[in-house]
Amino acid sequence: MQLLDGKLISHQIKTEIALHVREKLLDAGLAAPHIAAVLVGEDPASQTYVAAKEKSCREVGFLSSVYRYPDNITEKQLLKVVDFLNNDPEIDGFIVQLPLPKHINEQKIIERINPVRDIDGFHPVNIGKMVLGLPCFLPATPFGIVTLLERGGVETAGKHCVVLGRSHIVGTPISILLSRKSTHGNATVTLCHSFTPDLTKYTREADILIVAMGKPDCITKEMVKPGAVVIDVGVHRVPSEETKSGYRLKGDVKFDEVSRVCSRITPVPGGVGPMTIVSLLQNALKASQKEIK
Repeated sequence: MQLLDGKLISHQIKTEIALHVREKLLDAGLAAPHIAAVLVGEDPASQTYVAAKEKSCREVGFLSSVYRYPDNITEKQLLKVVDFLNNDPEIDGFIVQLPLPKHINEQKIIERINPVRDIDGFHPVNIGKMVLGLPCFLPATPFGIVTLLERGGVETAGKHCVVLGRSHIVGTPISILLSRKSTHGNATVTLCHSFTPDLTKYTREADILIVAMGKPDCITKEMVKPGAVVIDVGVHRVPSEETKSGYRLKGDVKFDEVSRVCSRITPVPGGVGPMTIVSLLQNALKASQKEIK
């Protein structure tokens, strides 16, 4: 078994981005990319993600701004924030961190974002262009998974890839990206979900198993084909007396079990998470250079 080390690969990509910013932008007298994040409420996971994004921006020489609002902000007020960022000439791209409070329609907020500044890749225009194989901002986590497979030396062409979970953020986009005719695609993809009967029948057939179920430890070694590549998208905080924080992170996959039968596997943390952030940076660089129109 070998680790697919997202932390290491994301570091390599950040080094490449930092070099580009320094040599192609700053040394030429051009401005560094400037991205923003809108953070509503006090959700710990969202705060952790935004803090990690800020740190990564500093590491590559990007400018970064965070707009923080209480969870009682109204939908109308949040739409005004989106309008402001859509028209701010100093901002190249931005994200609205999800989830949002229940009284706010997330889809309405996403659709209000200008697609050319949608570095999360969630706007219907970007999703539609992705389906058609046109230049667009790819959703950050699926983008990161494809990059992880490519840079990790995992061949996808002709392989059977099984995706567990059909969310618009991970499952559905990654199923499209891996099945389309492209440099790192051409896989035969099966998309499973909560209504799929006999899930193990499908997982045992997977050369590449991508797990985005949102349930800790739901994939055991009996469900994995020997020699398969396993990508664990899940991130869960569970209580732990062994850490100072009082919790530890685990994924959807029982790592200790599955790592004994698979050929490659992503750790949690340190797998897909860092790749999601670095993919956001790659989208932001495209936004600053007006590569997506």
